[in-house]
Amino acid sequence: MTARPTPTITLVHNDLPAGLTFPNGMVAIDTETTGLSLVTDRLCLAQVGDGNGNVWLVKFDGSDYSAPNLRKLLEDPRIIKLFHFARFDLAMLQKWLGLPDIHPCFCTKIASKLTQPGPGKHNLRNLCQTFLGVELDKTEQMSNWAAEELTESQMNYAASDVLYLHELYQILTDKLTEMGLNSAMHTALTFLATRVELDLKGYPETDLFSHTGW
Repeated sequence: MTARPTPTITLVHNDLPAGLTFPNGMVAIDTETTGLSLVTDRLCLAQVGDGNGNVWLVKFDGSDYSAPNLRKLLEDPRIIKLFHFARFDLAMLQKWLGLPDIHPCFCTKIASKLTQPGPGKHNLRNLCQTFLGVELDKTEQMSNWAAEELTESQMNYAASDVLYLHELYQILTDKLTEMGLNSAMHTALTFLATRVELDLKGYPETDLFSHTGW
């Protein structure tokens, strides 16, 4: 396994620095919010990782979500945006940054469910442990992300959510290819944009294709 560089974590406010480049054509994205409601909770932090150990933590003060540099990155069709549970992150980013859509995207949680069907743990902590031998510390998962000042522990936790997505992407895309599931993954990611749209419009979790339900 390739040695990982020591992470470089940079805290910035309300936007990414200008002029950042992502030469491998991929960027890892995650968010931290005040809660899990798309209606009542707000976006507090957007984590951006380049796959080479560099992570930028974009802390929003709650009043300025213009973020032109972050918007430009998210809107760039040449760069694949890597997420774990993209459904929630996309919804939060689209709502608070006023973006109609974010693409192309890849979700490691969807890929995990496709390549490892049946009951199992598809959370990021389990994937990192299983495939990379990395143990993530989730102590700060429910901490106060709206705090005026983030602690070092919070920043390390937030960075860890994007530090390993590039490696997981490679492992899971190889598994998708081996299992002949590239087309299924593509279709799932295409529908993801629709599912996010429905979430933002308040549609419930119920499967649209289910015989029962609303």
